[in-house]
Amino acid sequence: MPYVAPARPGFAPHTYLRWSLLSLVLAAPFSLLAQSRPALTGTVAGTTGAPIEYATITLHRAADSAVVKTEFSDGQGGFRIEAASGRYLVSAAQVGFERYWSPVLALPAEGLTLGAIKLTASQATALKEVKVKGRKPQFERLADRTIVNVADSPLSAGATTLDVLGRSPGVTLGAGDNLSLRGRQGVLVVIDGKRQPMSGIELAEYLRALPAEQVQSIELITNPPVQYDAQGGAGVIAINLKKDQRLGTNGSANASYGRGEYGKFTSGLSLNHRSKKVNVFGNYAYTNRDGFIRLDLDRHFLAGPQQVAARVVIDNERLTELRSHTGRVGLDFAPTKRTTLGVSVSGLASQTDSRIDSKAQFYGPAGEPTTRYTSLGNQDVDRPNGAANLNLRHAFADSATARTLAADADYARYRTTRLLALISLFEQPARPAALLDGDQRSLLTIQSVKVDFSEPLPHRARLEAGAKVTQVTSDNDVAFVRTTRDVAVLDPAISNRFRYDENVNAAYLNLKGKVAGNALQVGVRAEQTNTLAEVEGGTSRERHYLQLFPSASLQRKLSERHALVMSLARRIDRPSYAQLNPLREYLDATSYRAGNPDLVPQTSYNFEVSHTYRQKFTTALAYARTDRPFVNAVQPSDDGGRIVVNRDVNLSTQHLYTLTLAAPLELTKWWTLYANGFFYYNRYQGQLSNTRLNRGQVACNLTANNSFTLPNGWSADLNAFYESREVYGFQLVRPRGQVAAGVQKSLWKKQGTFRLNVADVFYTTPVTATSTFINFTETFTTAQDNRVVTAALTYRFGNSKVASARRRAAGAEEELRRAAGQ
Repeated sequence: MPYVAPARPGFAPHTYLRWSLLSLVLAAPFSLLAQSRPALTGTVAGTTGAPIEYATITLHRAADSAVVKTEFSDGQGGFRIEAASGRYLVSAAQVGFERYWSPVLALPAEGLTLGAIKLTASQATALKEVKVKGRKPQFERLADRTIVNVADSPLSAGATTLDVLGRSPGVTLGAGDNLSLRGRQGVLVVIDGKRQPMSGIELAEYLRALPAEQVQSIELITNPPVQYDAQGGAGVIAINLKKDQRLGTNGSANASYGRGEYGKFTSGLSLNHRSKKVNVFGNYAYTNRDGFIRLDLDRHFLAGPQQVAARVVIDNERLTELRSHTGRVGLDFAPTKRTTLGVSVSGLASQTDSRIDSKAQFYGPAGEPTTRYTSLGNQDVDRPNGAANLNLRHAFADSATARTLAADADYARYRTTRLLALISLFEQPARPAALLDGDQRSLLTIQSVKVDFSEPLPHRARLEAGAKVTQVTSDNDVAFVRTTRDVAVLDPAISNRFRYDENVNAAYLNLKGKVAGNALQVGVRAEQTNTLAEVEGGTSRERHYLQLFPSASLQRKLSERHALVMSLARRIDRPSYAQLNPLREYLDATSYRAGNPDLVPQTSYNFEVSHTYRQKFTTALAYARTDRPFVNAVQPSDDGGRIVVNRDVNLSTQHLYTLTLAAPLELTKWWTLYANGFFYYNRYQGQLSNTRLNRGQVACNLTANNSFTLPNGWSADLNAFYESREVYGFQLVRPRGQVAAGVQKSLWKKQGTFRLNVADVFYTTPVTATSTFINFTETFTTAQDNRVVTAALTYRFGNSKVASARRRAAGAEEELRRAAGQ
């Protein structure tokens, strides 16, 4: 169906405001780009006179040896460092050589050329072989986030990104495939700094189509600073894809095959060419995963308290085949040593074909059978999407503390086509078969521009400012045709068009520095939002609002062994486009999902205090209050006929109290354990369908990851997690957990890696939950093809020399991991 965007009066985003915000941040720093300063030049060589490439040359302040700037020698051993006139020390270092220190020297206004620096080979170079047995731990706990290192784990082979998240500390994949972080929904998911505009099942299906082999690491950030979008009350899940740092032309290829009840195949290829000024990269992955979703439901429709009017028992099996193609190409160009221009294009095209077999048995008030029918169907879902990014990174000096500027322009399109053919065969009482055909198409377009600027201040402080403008359009069209006795008729009651427009104009200021030995960060973000939701031939709803989102954190080192961190932030969760879309998506003949156009944003205040002992053991206490929280609810549909609708609604309040304990333990030289315990009390308050809710539950989430270093190049991981019984709105979810184990071995002089793993060893991941209302109860159990044995092989080829990280770009590198917004 065509996507023609009609001109609609009444929705006029604040164009002047958005461009004023951008010009304010852009104008000031560009005048400083052309400044030039004295240069210190020289060469680095070994004792034989051979030039040394990629030696680290560091300029230190003579008064206190503080690092001012860092540079690297070129292929002829030459280097050049620009700095203000003054008195300095110079050091030079390279692996396998002793560090060199110069005497104090004066850098005049006209510059200075040093004599050749000679590096002496260290005793370590006499060793014939150095064996590095260690690898990054799978989980790392930092002051403000938990890092999940995916690339080095044997458990990532053949897995999906959703599988990895499900095993991560504090992350829960609940009923309905909803992601939660530390007991709360409303998570902002970003991939390489770009927000994924999905939630619930749509987000879960996207992450299932993204192979874990493409992921380098995942960051779980519960209280992000104001540089991030205010979206995401529970925090941010930042997924960082792999990017090869080796010089020259190189790449890797991987393939894996897993088997549960059905087969799962993944393969991929990555190519990269990196020189001093140019980096060209590209990767591609193909996934073909067959599986099943088995859903058993027991529903009671109530005429009054304890008075059953009807009961429906449903046995639903869906066989699925997911085929996805993931690709990315890009170019980074450094016209100067402090400036990088980049362009990238990425895409993920997935197709999921499903065969539905659903059996429904209806019972009357006395438990007598009344109706029985079988629904058979085919559903094909195509999701091609693509995104393009242009970016600029500039550091105004070579110091790690230099003034920096970053700018990004993004454009993304997400298209979905959902075709359904569902036939109902009535067995009791007998009547003609009924066919429901559905054709649903949606197009989501996102455009955004952002600028981030960072300015060093006296006393090691730093001021950060930024602005962003985002424009989103979601166009959705669906047509349902009912066929009985070979007569096909369009059903106008459930066929329609829905359009949603959203414009967000944002700006932030953030100040961080040290006061009396304390690291302090204080910031505020302003977001002005304009939205318009329209149902064709029906209602429209327009909203305009401006909100402030303050954020503050304080880090204090109490002693050499004890440190304290406190943080406070206000956040918001705007409904996703699928959550607002009222058009239907049928699961079977008795159930459908639909959005809620009356859904309003939820806002939250989050406070956390954490204590770290010996920079390893962490204890954290937190409290979060959320107003108008989203919860997913199942209710009898207005259609009648014992049909149920699944949609999100707003409650009144959610209170969450949490205690987190994290302990990385080195039990022996070959065995390390990362243990994480998350304990919480969650209380919901509100009302829906004459059912008042004021219910809380103490719950926990326990994770233990064991890493073993074994002889002859072998290593192994053993991961286990347990999620206790918990409350989610009107729903009570029963305990569940998982045990996964994997081994890996390096091959062919570390150019290859073989991995073998088994997920969900005891098949304990099926979810059982009960929803209770005055007029309706539902208990369901859902199970998927999660117990899988996978074998995988990765081969790396090309140059093995790794490019040194340029410290002067440190400020800009952090910007790459910030959210790009809706």
